[in-house]
Amino acid sequence: MTTGKTRAELTEIADQALRSQPGCETASVPAVRGLPNIREGRNWEIPNVFLGDSLISDVDRAVMSVHRRLGRKYHLLTGD
Repeated sequence: MTTGKTRAELTEIADQALRSQPGCETASVPAVRGLPNIREGRNWEIPNVFLGDSLISDVDRAVMSVHRRLGRKYHLLTGD
């Protein structure tokens, strides 16, 4: 069972989780996006990341890890 979060809440959680990853301290998640036609579970994605001074290889790895981990905990509330 996952916990519903608004787009703003989920963006903040994803941003903090990404910045806590090694080499991603300057990266940021500007927004998460809902996936169409998915009502339960991992119904959102991280479409864009600002790199800052982080290396793209560090950020790529971290985004996949963060999305997988947070997708098991949170879902995007419908209508948000």
